[in-house]
Amino acid sequence: MTAERSGAGDVDRTLALLWRARGGAAEPTRGRRPTLTIERIVAAAIGVADADGLAAASMHRVAKELGAGTMTLYTYVPGKAELVDLMVDDVLVERRLPGPGEPRRGDWREQVALYAERTRQAYRDHPWLCEVSRVRPPLGPGQLAGQEYLLSIMDALGLPPRQAVAAANGIGTYVDANAALDAENTRLERSTGQSTEAWWHQRSSFWENYFVVDAHPAMNRIWLGGGFDRSAKAQGDTAYEFGLDRMLDGIQALVD
Repeated sequence: MTAERSGAGDVDRTLALLWRARGGAAEPTRGRRPTLTIERIVAAAIGVADADGLAAASMHRVAKELGAGTMTLYTYVPGKAELVDLMVDDVLVERRLPGPGEPRRGDWREQVALYAERTRQAYRDHPWLCEVSRVRPPLGPGQLAGQEYLLSIMDALGLPPRQAVAAANGIGTYVDANAALDAENTRLERSTGQSTEAWWHQRSSFWENYFVVDAHPAMNRIWLGGGFDRSAKAQGDTAYEFGLDRMLDGIQALVD
């Protein structure tokens, strides 16, 4: 299940919170001097989600972690959906992708590899990200930094604007989707206490009792040829690398 995004009525306040470093969101000023900050609230929520999943990061639970009343949090953040937006964007900021004018490593393919590595690491560190819909992403610094980084790579290759957007979006979608699969695997292993390899081993009787060779001749040939002789994780990593490499090959061919 994915987390709902913030409603239309909260857009301006949510954007101000996301871009608070620019002075767009002030801390509460009424009453006593505030003891909390938005940074502390978001960090606490991320900590709860890392440990117990996104559903556990309720306003009540986060307030408890901070030693504050639940209603106090609402003076800083409108609600859970907005808090999730802030959590997601803070995690994306953690990727620390090179910005305009900052040094970059290697050629354009190595620069894409950096984006992929740091995005996948973000999902590994925060498996709850796979529970959040990225269809309508938070328009914060972390989200835009990722888009700017990929677009700048495609732009430097000389691709026309529409092709640059298509290539950047294609890479971003592919990396995010595979990172989410890895995160889902991590989340399942934590919640069930069973590794993916153990899950497959538990179902080994399927191949003897239910698998029909005549109905799956290609699968059987690949099996006998050693196509499935590695672990599920190794197969997944290989599939990911193969797909990304072929996508970049296609972009290179277009440039050439």
